[in-house]
Amino acid sequence: MSFVAPVPGGFPQRVLIYSHDTFGLGHLRRARAIAHALVAGAPERRVVILSGSPVSHAFRFAPGVTCRRLPGVTKLASGEYQSLGPRHRLDEVVATRAALIRHVAERFAPDLFLVDKEPAGFHGEVLPALHRLKARGCRLVLGLRDVLDDPALLAPEWERKGALAVLPLYDALWVYGLEEIYAPLDGLALPAGIAGRLTYTGYLRREAPDAPDPDDAPAAPFLLVTPGGGGDGVELVEAVVRAYETERLEHPALVVFGPFFPAAEQAALDARIAAHPLLASLGFDARLERLMRRAAGVVAMGGYNTFCEILSFDRPALILPRVRPRREQLIRARAAARLGLVDVLEPGETGATEITGMAAALAALPHRPPPSSRPIPGLLDGLPAIRRLAAAAGAACVAAE
Repeated sequence: MSFVAPVPGGFPQRVLIYSHDTFGLGHLRRARAIAHALVAGAPERRVVILSGSPVSHAFRFAPGVTCRRLPGVTKLASGEYQSLGPRHRLDEVVATRAALIRHVAERFAPDLFLVDKEPAGFHGEVLPALHRLKARGCRLVLGLRDVLDDPALLAPEWERKGALAVLPLYDALWVYGLEEIYAPLDGLALPAGIAGRLTYTGYLRREAPDAPDPDDAPAAPFLLVTPGGGGDGVELVEAVVRAYETERLEHPALVVFGPFFPAAEQAALDARIAAHPLLASLGFDARLERLMRRAAGVVAMGGYNTFCEILSFDRPALILPRVRPRREQLIRARAAARLGLVDVLEPGETGATEITGMAAALAALPHRPPPSSRPIPGLLDGLPAIRRLAAAAGAACVAAE
């Protein structure tokens, strides 16, 4: 992968990335990809990631990148949150997280503070750090994935959180996608001047690490079935396993459950997978990219990071998006399908609920054209664009001092 070189002097020298990580792996994996891009070719640069992910220890980070763990919280099926520590109230955990964020921000003294997705942070925990860093001249950037949610759902959520009122604090907003695919802030009543601070970077290209494949990965061309972190992936894996149990399919399939897949459901599905000659499974692989690089096709729910990997490794893909608690995956899948980048089975469609329809989609998957058959300019330019934008932000910060 080629990167745009930083401006002379290598600014910004210190980048702080906030990633609240209350559910799944998406935020941490996105932050990690950006951090690695920022330190590539700039050995003097330092990046600190603040993450609430309980599996951050499973990931390797490049020299110059440090990940600091925030006390964990988790999202319940009701949409409410609770502490991962059973003896701590949520408000106590949020206060501890906010204090740690402030402490790291003051000690690290970043030139650039990149906040992922939530303008005020989880329950407003990043606001004190935002105000302190703003006062000392640090550049503040809000990073947004390509799709947040249906505007009819996002608008009241952001109003309730006070997110719109926080946006003027930010010097820039970077959207990790393309406007022609989706505009995540359309439909919101943005404060004056915010639209002019918005930049679309393109999607974040991924690379596969130089490491051997797992011993239990199929040797023959296989379909990779990945529900991402797995916390809400039972329906996806169940649909694939039932199709293989019921219909005659040609390609082997490897299911990677993810670290948050419910334990009881994983045990039951694992037993069925072990009984089928074409199915295999892994619990969790932090280097999923090396498997995707080899796969004949990918079956996924269509979260942001998985979508970036499908594009990066140019894999035929079948997306079964979730629609609860957000419609993000459904919106992304529909937009990508309109452009011919992926195939989609939507909830409620005949093909998504009948075993024969699912089996037919799996059988056709390895033979569909890859995403590169529908070229889109700038589609995977996100990381070079972020390096360029970060360098410009750092230069502006220095000029203002």
